[in-house]
Amino acid sequence: MQDDANFVALVDPRTGLARSITLPAGEEGKRHFDDLRGNKKHKLDLEACCTIEGPMGTMLLALGSGSRKRRRRIVTIESVAARRPRVSLIDAESLYVALERVPHFAGSDMNIEGALGLPGALRLFTRGNGAAKDGRLPVNATGDLDLHALLAYLASPEAATIPALHGVTQYELGTLDALPLGFTDAAMAGSTLLYTAAAEASKGASDDGRVSGSVIGIIPAKGALRYAPITDERGRGTTDKVEGIVALPGRTDRVLVVVDPDDPTRPSELCDVSLGGDWG
Repeated sequence: MQDDANFVALVDPRTGLARSITLPAGEEGKRHFDDLRGNKKHKLDLEACCTIEGPMGTMLLALGSGSRKRRRRIVTIESVAARRPRVSLIDAESLYVALERVPHFAGSDMNIEGALGLPGALRLFTRGNGAAKDGRLPVNATGDLDLHALLAYLASPEAATIPALHGVTQYELGTLDALPLGFTDAAMAGSTLLYTAAAEASKGASDDGRVSGSVIGIIPAKGALRYAPITDERGRGTTDKVEGIVALPGRTDRVLVVVDPDDPTRPSELCDVSLGGDWG
């Protein structure tokens, strides 16, 4: 899923073949948004996606970053494997406003970049790549929404109770080549919680900047975070901006990541990453 295109790509990891699911059109009937087209401000900015168990079975959930009012919508896709999946675009402004009012989660410039379905909860990852504002600093943090409450809200945003955020935790992710690392996604590999983070010189949640590279890390149940920079086949550090990660069933030595080049003339890239060393 790209943040500037109203499509979802379903990729078969065995064959590499992909098919697309078309999302509702945006402003002026467009589904592509970037600086070259002059309509970047209209994009959904779907930065986080995961699967959860809904009333009709497995549901794909995609969330806008929340960094701007237009980016406070949530897409749900039911019956993903069906010929005609059921797609809903939900205005979740009230939920995002509630999230933004939790300062130790939202920080100075809320930017939700990752989502992870857990038993009974949806965990959100916010990326602290903005600047200080009104006495608030940018933060990398996680927080959980009760899954039952979230599903009720998505079914009726105007009538249901807004899910409360709980279990907020802030993290110091460090730097890579002197640029601060910020969460970009997360996934479970067996019982291990993996995260990706990118080091970017950006002035705010809506601005792109120079990227010095990306890392894959572990959030252990106890103890400090640890991570390793992503390198190419020759072991050299890359300057790729990794924005998504997915673990493969039954594998703890290999994951797939998505690279966003922040260039409207280039497609996103799906990459195979081998995990060496102790990731348990």
